[in-house]
Parts: sequence; C-alpha cells; structure tokens
Amino acid sequence: MQYLSILDSISDGVFTVDLDFNITLFNSAAEKITGFKKEIAIGKKCFEIFRTNICENDCVIKKTLTTGKPITNKKVNVLKKAGQEIPITVSTGILKNKNNKIIGAVETFRDCSEIELLRSELDKNYRTGDLIGRSKSIQNIFLLINDIAQSDSTILIEGASGTGKEVLAKTIHNSSKRKSHSFVAVNCGAIPFNLMETDLFGHVKGAFTDAKTDRAGKFEQAKGGTIFLDEISELHPLLQVKLLRVLQEREFTPVGSNKVVKTDVRVICSTNKNLRDIIEKGLFREDLYFRINVMKIKLPSLSERKEDIPLLLSHFLKKYNAKTGKNITKISDEVLNLFMNYNFQGNIRELENIIEHAFILCHREIIETRHLPKEMFDHVIPFESGDSLKSIAGETEKDILIKLLNEHDFNKKRVAEILKINPTTLWRKINKYKLNSKRF
Repeated sequence: MQYLSILDSISDGVFTVDLDFNITLFNSAAEKITGFKKEIAIGKKCFEIFRTNICENDCVIKKTLTTGKPITNKKVNVLKKAGQEIPITVSTGILKNKNNKIIGAVETFRDCSEIELLRSELDKNYRTGDLIGRSKSIQNIFLLINDIAQSDSTILIEGASGTGKEVLAKTIHNSSKRKSHSFVAVNCGAIPFNLMETDLFGHVKGAFTDAKTDRAGKFEQAKGGTIFLDEISELHPLLQVKLLRVLQEREFTPVGSNKVVKTDVRVICSTNKNLRDIIEKGLFREDLYFRINVMKIKLPSLSERKEDIPLLLSHFLKKYNAKTGKNITKISDEVLNLFMNYNFQGNIRELENIIEHAFILCHREIIETRHLPKEMFDHVIPFESGDSLKSIAGETEKDILIKLLNEHDFNKKRVAEILKINPTTLWRKINKYKLNSKRF
C-alpha cells in the first residue's frame, strides 16, 4: 500500500500495535534502529522487539492507550538485537478506524546516538568532573586542574557559599593519583569544638567517658586519599595548632593516645571568608595560613559567570529528570530571562534549589515562571511602573504583556527593554496572543 512505502522512506522508526500490544506494522527505519527484521517483529509483543528501559514500569504506549493522550519526545534507551544500548526519543499516538473506534497505538522513535556523541564532545570542552562552565574564569580553572591534581601540595579554595568549592575539591581528587582512595569532607563549622578533635584525629578506648572502643578520625579514614576541610576559617584556634603539625610533620596523635600516627593524605581547604581579615582579628594563625596557601584557587560567584547559567540549567534538568522520572526538557524564555537578571545570593546551590522546586510543580515538558519560588521575584530588577515582578508573578505571560503595553502606550521598544527581550521576540508574542490592537 502507498502509505507503507511512505513510512519506509522516512528516517524515523515507526511501528503500530493492536490493543493487545502485538506489532502490526514495522517500517524500514525501525528495522535499522532495532536490528530486527519486520518479518520477525510483526505479530510479536512490542516489548519483545522494542526493548526499552521503560517497558516494564512506564510503558508509553500503555499510558497513551489508557489516557488517550499522546506522548512526545520522551528520552529513553533501547536495546538493539545485537545487545547494544542506544539513546532514542519516542512519541506515541492513538490509532482509530474509520468509525472512530480505538484499534491500537502508533509509536515513532528517533536514534539520538550521533546527537549524544556531539553533546558529549561539547561537554568535554565545558566540563571537568562535575565542574561546569564556559566562562573565562572557569575555563582558566580547568587549565589548572591537571597540574594541581598531579601534585600533593595543599590547596586553598576561596569562594562564597554555594559556588561549588566541594565540587572543585572532588574534581581535583578524582583527577589525581589518589582517586582510588577516599575523599573525606569535613565541615569545620558544623561540629562543636569538644567533638572536633576526636572527629579529625580519632581517639582510643578510655580517652573519655563514652569512648568504649578505639575510633579512627577523618585523617585516618582519608589515608592515601584526600581530606577536604570546608570552611577552614571556623576551625578553633587550638585545633589550628594541631592541624599545623599535621601539615608540617605529616603526623598526628589520636585523643587519649601517646602513639604518633603517620598520615599520607592530601589536604584541600576552603573558605568563604577573607582569611587575612580573620588573621588581623587574631582568630586565625598566620603560620597556618601560609601553610595551607600553597596554591590558591578563587571560585567566582554565579553573578560573575552568568554565561554559565544555560549550561548549569541543562545539567540540572538531566539530573532531576533522572531523579524524578519526569521528562522536562526546556526552560521557557521568560524563566531564562529572569535567571539572567536574578541576584543569586546563594550561587549555584540556590539555582539548583530553584530547579528542584520547579520540578515539584511542573508536570509538563517546560518550566515556566509559575513553577518558580515566589520569593525569587524579590531579587529581579523591578518593572519601571513600580510593580515588582513578585506582584505579577502569578499572572500569565499574556496578562503581563497587556499590562506593560497599556502602561507604556503600546511602545513596543520600551516594553522589550523592560522585559529584557529582543524586540523580535516581543513581536512574536504579540502576534501569538493577538495583541496587535491598542485596545484590550
């Protein structure tokens, strides 16, 4: 039949099933992508031929037949006949006969292997470990990581909270010869002083009332690997002396013991404060500062690397899609615009929290302004009319456009400037909502 030859001429795989999930049609592209000939496929259950990672628990055809709603561009992996797993996108729809009765479903799918390969090649340029960025400041850090990782020198990472200091420390560790050993993180400001010494250096049985057995400290746990001392500025002055000895002599003494323990560990420290200011206040030892400041890396705030936001958003979308099982693929232009003008006081950690919040509320493929935390609108540049974004955050895009066009006498150039979008984008939205008249 003519429609069969047409289906065989397209590059997307197509197959249809009846209400019992038996394959009734299988085009040439489906043969090529799956490795199964149509003669083998037709009559078989779809899950016997089209073996994806969602067949058992989240079958898209079953969902479409149950709800009557199509599914579009869902990312999955399919296992080819030869055993190779490849990434694809799938879309589904209902099949009806001439009497409008449902007789089955159709699924189309596209091989994304080349796209994923290209994406991975791009990722190599913009990613090292979990550190992501195309900005000059991050690219300069990428250039340093290999040399830093090959040495055992102590590193000091400076940066505001949420800029990714621990991510950088892990990246250095995982790029080093110590990567097969432990990476142990210690928050120096989270543990009370009376517990911090035993947490770092361990104790022996009987060292104090509750010391029922010997206990290894973090330095012993990190043996052969890396210990990350986060927020080193919060370390108690008495423990600063003990840490100085560890760095100078490469040894420590567990609490309650007379035995000196040699340590083989790489030390990476971080701070969100200016240690020089703390030294002047007498709260941090200058000799310890010089000991940990062998190699310093300064992580910029997110507001200083705004060009990295799209890459970070792509990373978080992948992360939370995998975590939640959702298929959110896009950030709306309005949301991206807000992000580019938002004051991320919590830096990357705040950006991730906002995306996680949006994933809770978003049930479609695109994150829109209504999915964002309302409080974030307090930190976006307000509209010239005097109304902050927060006051109109609950309104639709159309409502916002009407409001601004009315307030500015349909001056489209000014409205585009206020929204910080291209005038062409504004024209497209005006046409989309049929707002070409000055009367609304």
